[in-house]
Amino acid sequence: MARARTRHVCSECGGSSPKWQGQCPHCDAWNTLVETVEDARAGGGNRFQPLAPAQPIVTLDAVPVVSIARIPTGIEEFDRVLGGGIVEGSVVLIGGDPGIGKSTLLLQTLAALCATHEVLYVSGEESVSQVALRAHRMGAESAHLPLMAEIELERIVAAIESRRPALVVVDSIQTLYSSQLQSVPGSVAQVRECAAQLTRLSKQLGVAVVMIGHVTKEGTLAGPRVLEHMVDTVLYFEGDSHSSYRLVRAFKNRFGAVNELGVFAMTDRGLRGVANPSALFLSTHASGVPGSCVNITQEGTRPLLVEIQALVDTAHVPNPRRLSVGLEHNRLAMLLAVLHRHAGIGCYDQDVFVNAVGGVRISEPAADLAVLLAIVSSLKNRALPRGVAAFGEVGLAGEIRPAPRGQERLREAAKLGFSRVLVPRANAPRRAIEGVEAIALDRIDQALDAAWG
Repeated sequence: MARARTRHVCSECGGSSPKWQGQCPHCDAWNTLVETVEDARAGGGNRFQPLAPAQPIVTLDAVPVVSIARIPTGIEEFDRVLGGGIVEGSVVLIGGDPGIGKSTLLLQTLAALCATHEVLYVSGEESVSQVALRAHRMGAESAHLPLMAEIELERIVAAIESRRPALVVVDSIQTLYSSQLQSVPGSVAQVRECAAQLTRLSKQLGVAVVMIGHVTKEGTLAGPRVLEHMVDTVLYFEGDSHSSYRLVRAFKNRFGAVNELGVFAMTDRGLRGVANPSALFLSTHASGVPGSCVNITQEGTRPLLVEIQALVDTAHVPNPRRLSVGLEHNRLAMLLAVLHRHAGIGCYDQDVFVNAVGGVRISEPAADLAVLLAIVSSLKNRALPRGVAAFGEVGLAGEIRPAPRGQERLREAAKLGFSRVLVPRANAPRRAIEGVEAIALDRIDQALDAAWG
């Protein structure tokens, strides 16, 4: 028997190298080469299938525009993240930390859909008895849900072709293997091949496929990066494992908005959507406290009110600490420099800690103004007046730049009882919004005067 040859494949770009190197010669990424066994199929002949007949070339204006058919999951927050439901023939990849609720959410979805649609749950990590036990804890034991405990790709494909379900859940893609490859399940070659075969089958049969993906210790999806390029939608579970709340965020969606956010609460009956997520991220203090400011952020199409907390204390070491949780660390250092240069408030001898309450991650720059107000409030030990919120990006010249969808942010603040909102001048409403006063600002020093004015 011929000795199996190995090669090293990059988990980022998929490029191969005959020997291990610290840096990938194709994409220059470091420590991404993984040893895999070359595909040595029996027979030694040509391992490529004959070319299929070429598809005719058509012009764009001759292609009929067909409305997208979606399958509502019955879970409002999940439908919001997906853009209104699961699109027929689409491939969704959902990742997150172990035990955060990925399998629970998808089991709930299939249990609700099995009464009206043909579905299939493929479990590669648990037996059917373990899946049934989880369904019993969730109160879904009476659902006539087809289960299949299998990790061989060819058998799964045969089951899908015979049943033709509308929706298939694969838990998880890292556990599958193809008998056509010699590498072990979870390797770069196996993950890429299994995902490619399922994606091709989904497009051919019009079957929606949802794949659960493992994550690495850095929090990224395990396997080759090409896995995220293959699929139509990429979702991530976020949240603190010590909290009962979970956030599902869309990072890629060919059929909806990206950065859409769904908020869930983990209960003994499974995941439940949260009707008013802004209440989770707001303070419960009876009176105003120094170092707190409410920011109005925009996650996809949904405005959220998130409390920003800051703690400024005298540094007892030569290099003061700068720590941010839920916000970009480098942006915090930049905002402190702007505050010193254009408002005359220095924190060069102070430790600065900033936190977004509730475990939410804020990536948009419109949180700059609220962060600076919270820092100044803690430094001066003066609480902001009750009913004050803020949003706006702060530039290096000290100017306050506009944020998108300012009207929706103001309406959300008015709905939750905030009476004054500090906004960039470009976001000032032309018509007054009932219940809230928008204070238009141009520069950061004006914002500090208006906040305690």
